[in-house]
Order: sequence, then C-alpha cells, then structure tokens
Amino acid sequence: MRVAVVCNLDNDHAGVINRFGQACPGSEDRECCENLVVALQEGGHDTLLCEGDKGLLATLERFMPPDLQARPSGIVFNYAGGIQGESRYTHLPAVLEMAGVPYTGSSPLGHALANDKVVAKQIMRASGVPTPNFRVMRHGTESTGDLQFPVVVKPRREDCSYGLQLVHEPSQLRQAVEAIVALYAQDALVEEYIDGREITVALLGNAELEVFPLVEQDFGDGETPLFTWEAKHIGLGSPVKVCPAQLDSKLATVLREISTATFRACLCRDLARVDLRIDRSGQPFVLEINANPDLAKGTSFSVSAKTAGHSFSSLINRILDLAHTRYFGSGIPKPNP
Repeated sequence: MRVAVVCNLDNDHAGVINRFGQACPGSEDRECCENLVVALQEGGHDTLLCEGDKGLLATLERFMPPDLQARPSGIVFNYAGGIQGESRYTHLPAVLEMAGVPYTGSSPLGHALANDKVVAKQIMRASGVPTPNFRVMRHGTESTGDLQFPVVVKPRREDCSYGLQLVHEPSQLRQAVEAIVALYAQDALVEEYIDGREITVALLGNAELEVFPLVEQDFGDGETPLFTWEAKHIGLGSPVKVCPAQLDSKLATVLREISTATFRACLCRDLARVDLRIDRSGQPFVLEINANPDLAKGTSFSVSAKTAGHSFSSLINRILDLAHTRYFGSGIPKPNP
C-alpha cells in the first residue's frame, strides 16, 4: 500500500504563503521520521516522506492518485506538528479531510480538544476525570482564588513541555505568566503542582482500546521533579523510565480506566498518551493528553509498546492498520509473498 509519512522538518518554513501568526517552536525529529519510513517499508508498504506544507496535496496526488472507483489508493501516516498559527495539530488533518485522503490519528476536532489544555481539562472534569485545579491567566495579576502553591505555569496550546515553569510563591507568578504570553502569544495555564509520582499511559485503538504497560517517570533526587523541555530534549534532569511501573494492582486499574475515559472524552483516535500524577495520598490526577505522541525510540510510548511485546516496526504498522480498519472496515491486506 502507498503510505505517505507527513512531518514538519523544515525549520525555515519556506512552504507557506506568508509567515503569519505564532510559529511552531520546533520541528520533528528527522531520525524518527526516517525510522517511521523504514518501519512501514518493513511492513511491505511503498512509502514517501513528505513535508506538511502548502505543496503537500500536489505531492500526494502524484504519489497516490485515486483509482477509477474514487477509492483512495493510499493513506497518510500523520506525524506533523504544524507550522504556524493556532491549533497547529489540526491543520494537516483538516487539509486531508478536505482532499479526501485517509490518515492515521485523531480528527481536527480531536486534536483541537487535546491540544487546548484548558478545554481538555474542562472536558475531563465534565466527564468525571480528576485533573488539578487551575486558572487561565493573561497578566499574572488575576485572582488565584483557592489555588494552592506551588503551581505549574505553561502555555495553553503547546506541547513538548515548552515554557513549563514551577512557581513556588505568588510573588513569582506575574513574571512567569508574562513570559509565557510574550514568548508564545497565548494564555498561560496555571495549575496546582501535584507532588508525587508521574505516570504516562499509552493507548492504542478505537472501538476497543489497548492500554500498554504503564510507565513511571522516576526523577530520583532531582531538585525539580518535572518533565521539562530540557529533560525531554537535551537530557538535563531527564527521569528514568520504569516500565512496567511498580504500582498496586488496584491503583493501576484506576489509572487505566481514567486514561481510557480521557481518550474517549477528548475524541481521540488510533493512539494517544495520557500523563498523570499521583499525589502523596494516592489520588491520581490527569495532567494532559497528547493526541500525537512522540513515537521516537526510547520515548515513553515506545518503551511502553516494547514492554507490551511490540517492536518499533510492529507498533507503527499496527497504528496504520487501526486507521485503515477505521476507514474501510478491515485491516490492510497482506502483500503477496
């Protein structure tokens, strides 16, 4: 089958009509994108690595032209984080919806709900999913109400822990919020810091969900037990991933149920990762959900999948098969030997 792996690797963002609005702070890992291509080739697919910009549709039309019955002759493996503007994760799915091209992962709506941390938390609460108390701020002088310090301050619509800060005193809040607004041109989410264990939960599926073994982020004796951008991308204070997490079976069941409920409430498809904290009394709280999780080797999602028995190749091809089944009612036919 023809599979186009679509990423955003061009840091110069030349493939746009205008540079307008907030630019994406980073780009995808080229090595991971190339590994996705190799994994899909190992699954017997004809692949093409594409840049998710304004030239994409012309590229796709050449690579996967429709057949005489107008049935799509290929599918996109969506790994694009977007280029610029608000709700960047929605851009590629929306373009593919318009063009009639099937793709892996969540719909534009699912990405929008998950990527807007404030909306996601409101949906979680409406669905009975516990999440830390929070406020949305633009100036840092707004009332904190009954928020308990310390608090975590982060951009409302970013991922990869961009801008994540731990604020211990009310006197430090204004500076932290103003830094978020100035750098990311969006509101700051201010939420109570949950002092305790951090767990990530990888999910795969649609009608039925497979919950992979839980991963604990073990920060050891680090001064700042937070999974910051520096920890994720340059190894400063990076936690050790313990999988499967050593948890009481009853608590582990609760975490799986909460994660599944979050996946459903935020209308995710095919795959997602839920990040949680467990406070000192054993109460879990969902921090956020990522509808386009990092799949690079060594990340929480891949470590969890490996513990569940997946190779990197089998994981990627499983995601593709889930999307194909969702669109066409059956898995991808096996290539002839």
